Amino acid sequence: MTDKSKYAKELFLDGYGCAQAVLLAFREELNINKETAQLIASSFGGGMGRMREVCGCASGMFMVAGLKCGPLDHKDLKAKEEHYRLIQLLAEDFKKETGSLICRELLGISNKLPSEPAPQPRTPQYYKKRPCADMVALAAEILQKRLFKEN
Repeated sequence: MTDKSKYAKELFLDGYGCAQAVLLAFREELNINKETAQLIASSFGGGMGRMREVCGCASGMFMVAGLKCGPLDHKDLKAKEEHYRLIQLLAEDFKKETGSLICRELLGISNKLPSEPAPQPRTPQYYKKRPCADMVALAAEILQKRLFKEN
């Protein structure tokens, strides 16, 4: 486990959302302040607003990738293609380890019924029944390997 993956996991265990923990772990390298990173990622926890759609860990990875190497020229189709290829590689790495990018599938929630927007208290029981802390660490590890090349 890399320093970034440990740090991201610590952030999650401290109460930050999954997307926030991933983005905050890389905020210094991205030259973004803590408050801005928290706000940018705040809507993506719980599979986007606790709707259990795209995993917040994956969303956090994609935010980091966009901030680090997203194309600035909106008309540069080649740059967009290269960036989307990177996003697909990140997604593939994550799915290879977890089996899915979908929050409800990762949590073993079988229905698509709307989830209550109220977050659950972070108790020891909460952490026991969720793989999120390890997935936050995985997302940071993938980013470290693909974008920051630290061993």
